[in-house]
Amino acid sequence: MIKTARLTLRQPILADAELITRYLNNFEVSGNLARVPYPYERSYAETWLRSLRPPSVADEVNFSIDLDGRGYVGHIGYQSGPSGPVLGYWLGQPFWNQGIMSEAATAAVAWFFAQTQAPALYSGVYHFNHASLAVQKRLGFTEMERSTLHCLARDAEVEHIDTILTHSVWKARQA
Repeated sequence: MIKTARLTLRQPILADAELITRYLNNFEVSGNLARVPYPYERSYAETWLRSLRPPSVADEVNFSIDLDGRGYVGHIGYQSGPSGPVLGYWLGQPFWNQGIMSEAATAAVAWFFAQTQAPALYSGVYHFNHASLAVQKRLGFTEMERSTLHCLARDAEVEHIDTILTHSVWKARQA
């Protein structure tokens, strides 16, 4: 569990399924994510939550994001990717533009680099997701290249901005 000024990042639980479904069954959210279909059904959330293994720093970590006084508002975590660990996240639309994801991502990235020996953390955004790219840039991520990535909700290949944050850049920005 990670605490910030307004947030708790905690292990996801089956009780999160209702709000996961509510927030992801919104094309404005799911259309920004690679592996989330639209429409989004509760059974998808329940299946995903049941599939999660206990946190393992070496493999993948998932955090539910709780906003003080509001409860579950989104998700952040990382998983193994072809080049190394990949950061992914989303936030329910009612909570956009409040600095919540910047706060959650800062805490999650700090935790990640404190717990691992990874030289870098990868991420990315679809080319139209300017708010998410701004979150990454505030953390120190830089653009590596552009690629295409399939988006389930859009059922299309979409231009993707691939990003990287090295441990050395993160450490220098925290000094």
